[in-house]
Amino acid sequence: MRLLVLGGTAFLGREVARAALGSGHVVTCVARGSSGEVPPGATLVRHDRSVAGLGGVEHEEWDAVVDVARDPGQVRRAVEALSGRVRHAVFVSTGNVYADHSVPDADESTPLLAPLEEGGDSPDDYGAQKVACERRVLGGFGPDRSLVARAGLIGGPGDWSGRTGYWPWRLAHPAVPQEVLVPDDLEAPAQLIDVRDLAAWLVRCAETGTPGVVDAVGPRTTLGEVLAAAGEASGSSARQVAAAPDWLTEQEVAAWMGPRSLPLWLPFPDYAGFAARRGAAARALGLTTRPLLDTLRDTLAWEEHRPEGQPRAAGLTDDEEREVLAAWHATR
Repeated sequence: MRLLVLGGTAFLGREVARAALGSGHVVTCVARGSSGEVPPGATLVRHDRSVAGLGGVEHEEWDAVVDVARDPGQVRRAVEALSGRVRHAVFVSTGNVYADHSVPDADESTPLLAPLEEGGDSPDDYGAQKVACERRVLGGFGPDRSLVARAGLIGGPGDWSGRTGYWPWRLAHPAVPQEVLVPDDLEAPAQLIDVRDLAAWLVRCAETGTPGVVDAVGPRTTLGEVLAAAGEASGSSARQVAAAPDWLTEQEVAAWMGPRSLPLWLPFPDYAGFAARRGAAARALGLTTRPLLDTLRDTLAWEEHRPEGQPRAAGLTDDEEREVLAAWHATR
């Protein structure tokens, strides 16, 4: 198969290219190259998609294309250029396209946000932009030649967001001897798909021309099960100090992601179903996932070799962990 990856130098796009190469396919990636290099064996065509064209690849014939873009203009131009030259399109969308995240076990019938074709500089516009992108792909290639994969939280080795790696890394490296701060909300839903499993499945769908619009999510679990698996992955004997959600908010500890946060924790009723989607349609199309323990163990190995001095994008720093734990002990 001749596979065109629009991207290929960052997290998921690079893993798609690697998976395709491992299956013996010929892979060309179109990207600026600012996020890194493509996997060995892939061809990189350097091109900025904010300008016209696709670096010349739009004049060739392709068996499939995989696109991970969020900019509707970029997707529109790619669809116009490639719909007559590509057998099958795979577009990686997101669960953020849904207008309601409050209901656990929801499926693809959930209403979508209104599409946003122009603008969209705010992170809050991400889902609406992806809705517009989906419509461009389905309209240009047709539903029989398109797979739209609405990915959930993607984790695994290479996750620069820090959400996957924080807990095994923190448990392996407590800032306070034998203590790690965790939320006292262990039944909160959690749902993670390993980037390697998602990429391998996307490549198989490209090979077979599999169509559909599906939620590509991992198995449903809980924050408590994630923490237990992180403890096993790290071999840690540290005690998990559980703090109440309201108290953590008073300490200005954020949820889910970003600086001064406790990742993967979503204590908001409006998001009760965000990490608890059904995912049955993608599994029916062959999506399989590895055990969570394997993902966390491999991600910890990757975290241990991050560049020296590079700050993590999520979680508490050592100083913040010590500060908040000291405040917690002061209340005992």
